Amino acid sequence: MAQFDNNTYARPGSATRSGVAVDQGLRSYMLGVYNYMSAGVALTGLVAYGLNQAAVQNGKLTELGQLLYRTPLQWVLIFAPLAIVLYLGVRSHRMSAAWTQGVFWLYAAAVGASISFILMKYTGVSIARTFFVTAGAFAGLSLFGYTTKRDISGWGAFLWMGLIGIILASIVQLFVQSSALHFAISVIGLLIFAGFTAYDTQAIKDEYYSVAGRGEALAKASIFGALMLYQDFVGIFMNLLQFMGDRD
Repeated sequence: MAQFDNNTYARPGSATRSGVAVDQGLRSYMLGVYNYMSAGVALTGLVAYGLNQAAVQNGKLTELGQLLYRTPLQWVLIFAPLAIVLYLGVRSHRMSAAWTQGVFWLYAAAVGASISFILMKYTGVSIARTFFVTAGAFAGLSLFGYTTKRDISGWGAFLWMGLIGIILASIVQLFVQSSALHFAISVIGLLIFAGFTAYDTQAIKDEYYSVAGRGEALAKASIFGALMLYQDFVGIFMNLLQFMGDRD
């Protein structure tokens, strides 16, 4: 693995501006990020499907389904992923790469549990169709972020402002139940996560140059990079489903 000077490369957009040739180490690193992300998405899908199969039989909720979707336990399912992400944010500097990877798998499983209810609302065909459209869109956006020579690190402030805005709007939507607001949240959310996909990909690429040659740091950076792209993928999928999903 190539060695790099951190003072030269550990800056947002530095890899893009420097004209440094993409080396084998970077390719291996990015492949690892995408592999982790893909495995996380697969785990989420398996958990969502398995839990839904156990919770719904013959179109009716089982005792488990009643417990998960009709009691306060539903709020535990909904907010568990957020709690895990907050834990990662607080403990990230103290965690080993192996522990970080374990928490990532836990997070992916928790997201699967929290979105398992969507399999009750939409047909399997429309969910599969939305997934493949999401995969294609994600691949194109990530490829743009990886290959562009333009420094897009400046997008970050606007994307985060937009994300905070739709989170606040989603909280309001819980109380007002406005179809117009719901539509606006879905459209804006889709654009924001699309932007984050390109932005995060370039940021992950740049991060490689600040941790190259540092085994533990490189392994943790790969997992956190996968987490970022995983969240982008799920965000695109959930917002696209509002438009492409056929009600069951």
